[in-house]
Amino acid sequence: MEQRKKKGFFKYGNVGILFVLPAFLYMLVFVGYPIVKNIVLSLQDVTVRTLTSPDKPFVGFKNYIDIFRDPVFVKSLVNTLLFTVCCLVVQFIIGFLLALFFNQHFKISKPVRGLMLIPWMIPITVTALMFKFIFGTDVGILNHALQSLGVISQNIDWLTSADTALAAIISANVWIGIPFNMILISTGLTTIPKELYESASIDGAGKVQAFFKITLPLLRPTIESVLILGFIYTFKVFDLVYVMTGGGPVNSTHMLSTYSYKLSFEMFKYSKGAAVANVLLVILLVVGVFYLRATKEEEDNG
Repeated sequence: MEQRKKKGFFKYGNVGILFVLPAFLYMLVFVGYPIVKNIVLSLQDVTVRTLTSPDKPFVGFKNYIDIFRDPVFVKSLVNTLLFTVCCLVVQFIIGFLLALFFNQHFKISKPVRGLMLIPWMIPITVTALMFKFIFGTDVGILNHALQSLGVISQNIDWLTSADTALAAIISANVWIGIPFNMILISTGLTTIPKELYESASIDGAGKVQAFFKITLPLLRPTIESVLILGFIYTFKVFDLVYVMTGGGPVNSTHMLSTYSYKLSFEMFKYSKGAAVANVLLVILLVVGVFYLRATKEEEDNG
């Protein structure tokens, strides 16, 4: 009887559950449990004094109310949105243009396109240190180059001035994100049949018309995926900002991730840090749902 039950269980393809089970258990332990634990932590009042206490005070949504009244949190939220939007727009435009350029298949297009991937392959910490040296005040490469060209007469405090620090971080992240956009869009371009362009050319359509009538409409699923994935990767930035500015000067470059880290591990306000992290999680979760819906619609239409 038991053997028949086993056969019946695996009869209709349920054997796939066994292959999914290890990944499910991994996600449950290393992703699910920390998320639940973080939500519980945000509803308590946990500091250095109560961290090891078995009975931690329950405060409900007080931590969330406090952080939304915190001007540094509001500044971090605005910075994160501004940082994400600026990075997405600039790196998408440049990545799109580069994808169109390398789609021409000239003699050295493949080697050069391969070299363009280097910024994306370098560890973010290394990139952050490199750009920190570029934007340095006294020994920075950028200041030296601008003075040599006569553009500026004295050094600019790129990373220590609240007016320019965020722009410096944005430029570093754009440098990292351009190859990501270029490769995904290049992949999308290869799926467009060449016959469509040939037919359009025979009908008298120019390159501009073909671009707006053929390329853009057929690249719409790819563009949606690039923008949504780019938003997710950019919105949760931490290491780049932490290494380059640490959230300074005067909290001018704090993101949600870096401010959560500061509250938890520098100010030891663990519950408030968890609350900030959960706000970040909710925003990314909403964007992730849109990505899943867009992917599903693409599969249904395909």
